[in-house]
Order: sequence, then structure tokens, then C-alpha cells
Amino acid sequence: MNKSVLACLGVLAASTGLAENLSDVDRFLCSVSQVSLCAETGECFDVQPWEIDMPQFVVIDTERNVIATTRASDRQRSTKIANYHRDGGVIYLQGMEAGRAFSFVIDEVTGLLTAALADDGLSLSVFGACTDADVKAAK
Repeated sequence: MNKSVLACLGVLAASTGLAENLSDVDRFLCSVSQVSLCAETGECFDVQPWEIDMPQFVVIDTERNVIATTRASDRQRSTKIANYHRDGGVIYLQGMEAGRAFSFVIDEVTGLLTAALADDGLSLSVFGACTDADVKAAK
């Protein structure tokens, strides 16, 4: 194995040790890190969340089955989660609103988020990370 592969494996192992564990958490603060927009023509583009009116941060509340913008957001929005399930260290969320469907997969150990949103002729692939919404600063 070459040194760069070993270095990457070391970084991944270290980041997993410092990960946000969401196993016993019901409210997550999630941030978008990468968004790709694809059209039915096959063209895809990397976009910033604000370019497509997507909030940078959302709070996912699995007790209330709601995904909402933060209080600091200039546009207060929320949507119901139709299906919520935890299995094998993975959190699954699905729903639909205004003719769009969404599906989220969140790794409980790392807090990493992968989401897909589908509209007529358009799809979004979203990657991000989540942490406990009641986050406290380190001392």
C-alpha cells in the first residue's frame, strides 16, 4: 500500500474517533457542505445552498417529526417527516411537500448526512454533517 493511502486511512480513523455520536440524540443541528443539482437532461452542477434558496442549517427533531430552519434563519420554514426509522446505526428520514420528495440518511456514529430531494425534472444530492442540537462549547 502506498503512503498516501495509509495517510488517508489514518485521517479517516482519527476523524471517526472524534465524530459526533447521535445514538441517543433526538434533535440534530445539520449543516450543508455540498450540493449537486441535476436536470432531466443529464446536466449536473455543483451549487451553493443559498443559490437555490436552501437553508445552510436545519434542525431535525425526530420526537416531533419535523425538519425546520433555525431561529436565526431569515425565512422560517418547516416540513413534516412522514417516515422515521433507526436501524443498524443509521437514521432514515423521508417525506414530501409541495410536489417534492426527500430522503435523508444520517450515520449515527459520524453524524454525516446524505440527502436526496426530487422534484419534477430536477434532483438534488446533498451532503453535510449533523451534531446534537443542544451542542455545548468545549471547556
